Amino acid sequence: MLTMSKKQVRVWCDGCYDMVHFGHANSLRQAKALGDYLIVGVHTDEEITMHKGPPVFNQEERYAMVEAVKWVDEIVRGAPYVTTIETLDEYDCDFCAHGNDITTTADGKDTYQEVKDAGRYKEVERTQGVSTTDLVGRMLLLTTNHFQRGDKEYILDRYEGHHSTNMATDPYARSPWTGLSHFLPTTRKIQQFSEGKEPEPGAKIIYTSGAFDVLHPGHLAFLKAARALGDFLIVGLHTDPLVNLYKGSNYPIMNLQERVLSVLACKYVSEVVIGAPYIVAKELIDHFKVSLVVHGKVSAKPDPATLEDPYKYPKEIGIFEAIDSGCTLTTEMVVQRIITKRLSYEERNRAKELKELQIIQSLQAAEAEAAASKQ
Repeated sequence: MLTMSKKQVRVWCDGCYDMVHFGHANSLRQAKALGDYLIVGVHTDEEITMHKGPPVFNQEERYAMVEAVKWVDEIVRGAPYVTTIETLDEYDCDFCAHGNDITTTADGKDTYQEVKDAGRYKEVERTQGVSTTDLVGRMLLLTTNHFQRGDKEYILDRYEGHHSTNMATDPYARSPWTGLSHFLPTTRKIQQFSEGKEPEPGAKIIYTSGAFDVLHPGHLAFLKAARALGDFLIVGLHTDPLVNLYKGSNYPIMNLQERVLSVLACKYVSEVVIGAPYIVAKELIDHFKVSLVVHGKVSAKPDPATLEDPYKYPKEIGIFEAIDSGCTLTTEMVVQRIITKRLSYEERNRAKELKELQIIQSLQAAEAEAAASKQ
């Protein structure tokens, strides 16, 4: 008896994906769960600049970052900024998925209106507590603890429950999409991001460690090269105080919980050690049955407490390798890009949130009018 094979459900997502963080990854994870095959369209630098302002990463860098997200099956380079039925049909996608915020063109039009009207649009939950705008803001602040709130942000948090959007009467009105809010990590969120798989018997296990702060193409090129050396890649992530100690008072930009999710979302990573020690000692090697310890070409700084080479033991037993990923980009270089264009990015952030507030006010007015007409 012949059996009919089930049709593959193909899902379309698109966006700027500038500084791909765990919020983007969570959106793509949810989108993939709606179907079988996920295609992600990434906009060009030209389109993003026209509609939103200058991106932090160029389009080639953004393509590489999206390709590294483990729920993505295929990417489309230079996808149109406005999502159309024609685009969905061209890539044989059943529907488009997007977060529950609103994306608009330069003239304020909803970029998903056409697919919404056609009934080929599904919404996923936006991850609270992070956005590209938020991360750019953290870099512009450059305070010792940018992921902790100051007095003004504390006041904003007090207002966050009602999301007042009347800027004339409420000086602390914020957009619920772009406005800062606390990210609250949970074990369930980590489980959603983690593969939860043990290495196969006899697998060659690779270990590396570091801050991996604001995951960027330099990190991803390194992780891809590291994974190619074995079967199972474990990444040790240092605590915030430790990163602060060896990198300086402005780091890390993202806290440990945020960095854990960002690294877990990478398709090259098998497992993460949360709060890994700076020194890669015998106990760690034995515990995880590590076959090879890797680091980038730039030598690691000595342990802040003992001044010892953190890779002394793996070097002594001959299981250490410095690898060249071919990408020289660093987190410090990313921050410098933003600092150099500080005014333009500040204006971009301000304009984006103001536009969102105006949209919310329009939606609230329409809801109030509809409610009044029913009375």
